[in-house]
Amino acid sequence: MTDTPLSTPALDPATAAAMSLTERILAPVAAWIIAVISGSGYLGIALLMAIESACIPLPSEIIMPFSGYLVSTGRFDLWLVATAGAIGCNLGSIVAYEAGKRGGRPFVERWGKYVLLNLHDLDRAEAFFARWGSITVLVCRLLPLVRSFIAFPAGVARMPLVRFHIYTFVGSWPWCFALAWVGMKLGNAWHTDPRLSHIMHKADAAVIAIGVIGVAWFVWHQLRKRRA
Repeated sequence: MTDTPLSTPALDPATAAAMSLTERILAPVAAWIIAVISGSGYLGIALLMAIESACIPLPSEIIMPFSGYLVSTGRFDLWLVATAGAIGCNLGSIVAYEAGKRGGRPFVERWGKYVLLNLHDLDRAEAFFARWGSITVLVCRLLPLVRSFIAFPAGVARMPLVRFHIYTFVGSWPWCFALAWVGMKLGNAWHTDPRLSHIMHKADAAVIAIGVIGVAWFVWHQLRKRRA
């Protein structure tokens, strides 16, 4: 008895073309991220995570797992990688927080399209803030995609700055640690499991694929909402 391969739903041609284009754009971004980390070490990790936290969709799903891969090679320490990532989140969040505090909704109306942030996203974040208060920052820092933008509505809500930074660090550190840990485990498997080496042509291939697909979906979804 032979196994029948699982079929995946076909995308319509326009959607498939948009996804393919987005992936082609993001692949060089992933290569640049890897080059920065390889060349700058912990400082590069902090810098890249700061960019991600400044409302710029630079995927931590690539940054931290590749950093974790370098832990498996002995170059980095897992705890320091997670800490560097969380510090970067705090630094980048300052920019987004101040933009929200000083610019508010008019800032999103004028500049949000350049970082894929729209009024609908802001409305949802503000509603969450109204219901749950400052703990929103900590919770959202543990969630993919939305974690990049949560500092902006925190600024709009004028959340106390010290509390904002504490919640940002406490929420960001487990996220950074978890992604780095996954990258470390993949790196260990790459070095010890010949089957994985046979499947993956490069050590970072799976990390890049996961991050690029995830961010490509987000970018495509945001662009599609704007055309609607």
